[in-house]
Order: sequence, then structure tokens, then C-alpha cells
Amino acid sequence: MGQLEDMHVFVRIVEAGSITQAADQLNLAKSAVSKRLGDLESRLGSKLINRTTRTSSITEAGNQYYQRVKILLGDVESLNGEMACKTEVLTGSLKMSVPLSFGISHLTSAIDLFMRLHPELSINIDFSDRKVDIIEGGYDLAFRIGSLSDSSLQARKITPIRHAICASPDYLERQGTPVAPQELTAHKILKYGHWPLAGMSLVDHTGQQHLVNVEAYLTANNGDALKQLALSGHGITILPTFIVWEALEKKDLVLILENYSLPPMSAYVIYPPTRYLPHKVRSLIDFLIERFGDVPYWDESTEVSKN
Repeated sequence: MGQLEDMHVFVRIVEAGSITQAADQLNLAKSAVSKRLGDLESRLGSKLINRTTRTSSITEAGNQYYQRVKILLGDVESLNGEMACKTEVLTGSLKMSVPLSFGISHLTSAIDLFMRLHPELSINIDFSDRKVDIIEGGYDLAFRIGSLSDSSLQARKITPIRHAICASPDYLERQGTPVAPQELTAHKILKYGHWPLAGMSLVDHTGQQHLVNVEAYLTANNGDALKQLALSGHGITILPTFIVWEALEKKDLVLILENYSLPPMSAYVIYPPTRYLPHKVRSLIDFLIERFGDVPYWDESTEVSKN
């Protein structure tokens, strides 16, 4: 490794919080990471990290060096990106975290196309609905659906996320079709795990909000499972259209309360704050924005997209 690589290792140690975590993220032996840090400190003639058998902490000199190195590495990344732009050859690796249902159903096919365009780029995908710490986990980017709460991260909107209130024809034939939000209280509701039903807000076509308090008949933390239960006639569910669009097209599920919608959401890509966004990350984000757009393909034939 050269000095730039040693700097990368040092930055990873600082951002991961320990040599052990950095070694895991870099796929290197802990002893190799410690040696690179020692070599860098010897070259600089200054202690950068105070470390014991159990803990490590950055020194004042280490913090100053970290701030300058981040800028320097950003400049290098920018220069590499400018050169890559000229050839459009993306190399290296990308590590990303994506939501389970959205990732498998829609991002996998998009990434398939992206990899065909850039076969020299290696991609590591973590499919999970948990919100990862992208800095601690060493991720280049992560996808979020909903609102963004962490202002320390940078983000770009990929596509709107719309929701469908729907049920199977069989269920509606047995239980009746609600025509107003308040009528949901008399129905069996299949609820997504974290979705708040107490004080749920539905917006009509005039922009007026309607608050509804309903109880869950069944709760699950996976949208695909809820779709299957709705298809089997167990109740009414409220799910993103990217999960139920095909069932709606086939009329296996039926939209209800079409004149009401949930507050708008979006799918975002988030990434660590940096002076320069790496070209490989920017290229993937631009590709996804172009692929999905303001009306993604799963909404093109649904009435939800017209609300």
C-alpha cells in the first residue's frame, strides 16, 4: 500500500470507530490495519489514534489530520471521477443497503442493467429493512423510503412513493366496500409493522385531511406477506404501489377510497457528507432517477398515480 491507501485506512478507522470495525469493512486482518496505522504515524512523526486493548480514540493531531485528509481524498476522488467521465468506465466497488421488498422487486433489475453497462464495477448489496448506519457500516449509499430525519447525511430523491388502499374482491363482497375514511373502523385492517394507525391521515382531492383511528386485525413487518394475506381475503391493507401494482392490474386486489391518499413519500438515496460525490455513486443515482422518474413504471397503469 502507498500513502494514499494508508490515508484511506486511517479515515476508515476514524469513521468506523475502531481498528476491528475498520478491518471488517476493509476485509483485512486487524494486524494489517494496525500496521498501516503505525506506518502512517511513523511517517508523520505524530500519534493519530490512542489505542488500548479495549478502546481507541482520536488524538487532537489525528483529528486535524483527518479533516485535511478527507478534503485531499475528496480531491483525488473528484479527479478520478473526471477521468472516468471521459471514458465512462467505472471500476472499484460499491456497497449499498436497500429495503427488502423494494430492493428485490425493483432495484435488482435496475442494478442488473447498470452492471451490464459497467461490468468492471463490483457491487455489494445488503437487503434489509433495518436502517443501517452508513458511515459505521462502510456503505457508499443506502436507500430510504419515507421522510429523512438525519440531517448529517446528504440525499437525492429517486422517485415518488404512492400508496394504495386495497382489498380482494372476495373480502369486499363479504364485508362491503368503505366509501369514506371513517368506515375503515368497521373493517379488518392488515397493518404494516411500523405504520401508525392511530390518527392516520388521509388527504382528499381538495387537500383536506381526514384523521382516522383504526385498530389492526393483523400486523406484519413485510409488505409482500401483507399483500398475500390481502389476496386471500383477510382484510384491507395500505401498501406502496410498488408492492401491489401487479395485483391491481390483474384485479386480484381492488382500489378503495380512490379519492383519498396518504401524505406523499419518496424513495431517496442517502450517502455520507463529502466534498465530492464519487463518480460511481453519482452515476448509479443518475441512472436510477432516469429509470424510475416521477411516474415509475409500476404506477403507470394505476389510478393511484392520477391522484
